[in-house]
Amino acid sequence: MLYNILIIDDSPSMRKVLQKVIAMAGLPVECFEASDGIQGLDQCRHHRIDVIFTDLNMPNMDGFTFLKQIHQNPAFDDIPVLVVSTEGRTALIEEALKLGVANFINKPFQAEEIADKLHNILGEGYDHREDRTTEAPDF
Repeated sequence: MLYNILIIDDSPSMRKVLQKVIAMAGLPVECFEASDGIQGLDQCRHHRIDVIFTDLNMPNMDGFTFLKQIHQNPAFDDIPVLVVSTEGRTALIEEALKLGVANFINKPFQAEEIADKLHNILGEGYDHREDRTTEAPDF
């Protein structure tokens, strides 16, 4: 099964890093990109999305507004969302979790952390750690 992953981040380099890390997870995926929540919603409207990775601090529509928007739409409210952000304040993490976020990952992160959380969300019954390099880089 091919999984569709949406990566929302205003940094093109961070989107590329996340794509690389997701590819390292060994899952059959196609990644879609958006630079803000508005583009993220548009991608959700045009593609069947299985998992969303989003930043919180973005122009035009931030991550919190995006989360509120997708959870108000029955067509999108069951898509698992992982927040990947430099924001580490407890109040912000709690707010994101209240909005239905499946998990919160702080930047910088290790590739294995992303892969493990993705495998957990997608319910894979196998582990591709043997396919990974012995040194997981920090991103």
